[in-house]
Amino acid sequence: MLEKFYPDEYLDSAYQIEFDRLYQEGYRGIIFDVDNTLVPHGAPADERARKLFIHLRKLGYQCCLLSNNKEPRVKMFNDAVQAQYIFKAGKPRISGYERAMEQMGTNKKNTLFVGDQIFTDVYGANRAGIHTILTKPIHPKEEIQIVLKRYLERIVLFFYQRRK
Repeated sequence: MLEKFYPDEYLDSAYQIEFDRLYQEGYRGIIFDVDNTLVPHGAPADERARKLFIHLRKLGYQCCLLSNNKEPRVKMFNDAVQAQYIFKAGKPRISGYERAMEQMGTNKKNTLFVGDQIFTDVYGANRAGIHTILTKPIHPKEEIQIVLKRYLERIVLFFYQRRK
């Protein structure tokens, strides 16, 4: 029953993902969540994020930011990393993921999703049929509605890690 919430991979950080290897395996598009996946909640893109997106473009990836935030927040981050973006995406609805793939010219077989939340990011990407990579949140400071979801995520992760 909980399997629909399980990521394909679970890592400490988006910055640990072996994007070079995944490109060799045939992945061509990456959909990223922003807050607490790439930077702390509300923070601008830092040097590490800028370098990551430069590297991904050099490899040949198409990238899209998919966020439930309003446009000013997503645009501020995107201005520094120069990806495509979708704001107010309504995750976990699959329509945002499908729109991102359409913008990137990719499909569910060659697209990755990277995010820090199980019930929005991973669940939605799993429903869309995309390879999911869950990362640990970058920073403990979060909005109250997310803090409450983290307690439930611990239960899912307990069973996920037991299965592995």
